[in-house]
Amino acid sequence: MAATSLQSAGPWRMFRWYKGQKHYSGTYWSATVQDHVIYESRLELARLLFADFDPSVRGIVAQPFLLRAVVEGKAHKHIPDYLLTTENGPVVVDVKPRRRLSNPVVAFTFAWTQRAVESRGWRYEVWSEPAETELDNIRFLAGYRRDWLFSPELLEEVRRADLDGVALGEAARSVPGHAEARVRAAIHHLLWRYELRIDLTRPLRPSAVLESSA
Repeated sequence: MAATSLQSAGPWRMFRWYKGQKHYSGTYWSATVQDHVIYESRLELARLLFADFDPSVRGIVAQPFLLRAVVEGKAHKHIPDYLLTTENGPVVVDVKPRRRLSNPVVAFTFAWTQRAVESRGWRYEVWSEPAETELDNIRFLAGYRRDWLFSPELLEEVRRADLDGVALGEAARSVPGHAEARVRAAIHHLLWRYELRIDLTRPLRPSAVLESSA
C-alpha cells in the first residue's frame, strides 16, 4: 500500500481504559493534522509532541496498519505506533522505553519490522525517552499551538519587531501598545511554529536568546 493511502487511515485498534491499568492512554489534538491523535502511554504522547512540533512532519497516523510476516518459518504480526508523513518521506515509528529494548522479544520484533519497512524505501525509527529539558520545553510551547487563539495583527507586529538576538524577557516588551503577556504568548506561538527559534536544550528563561528562522 502507498504511504499516501495511509494518511487518512484510522487506528488499527483503539485503546481501552480499565481500572488498574499501568499505562496512560488518551488523545492529543495535533496542530499538524488539525485533529485528535491517540496515544497509549505517556512516552507515546511525548513522541506525538515532538512530531507535532517538527516542521518537516506533514501528517501523523497512530497505529496505522497491521504488519504480518513469516520470519524463520513462523508467522508474526506487529502494529507500529505511528506513521509520520514527512518532507523526506514516510517514517514508521515504534515507541518503547529504553530499559525494554534489550528484551529479546522486543528486539526480534523491531528487527524484522525494520527490514520490512525499509524494504519499501521507508524509514524506521525506534524512539525512547528524550532529554527531559527538551521535552518540558516542547510540552510548554504546545500550549500555544492553536492558531485561532492569536490575533493575526499582533503576530505580524511581532514578526516585524526583528527579535533576532533579543532575550525572551526583553522581547515581550518589544511591541508597544500591547500587554506583555499577550506579546509573550504570541512569541511562544511563533516559537512553536518555528518562525522563531531558541535553545530548547536549556530551560526557557527570560534570559534565553531568540533567533530568527529566516
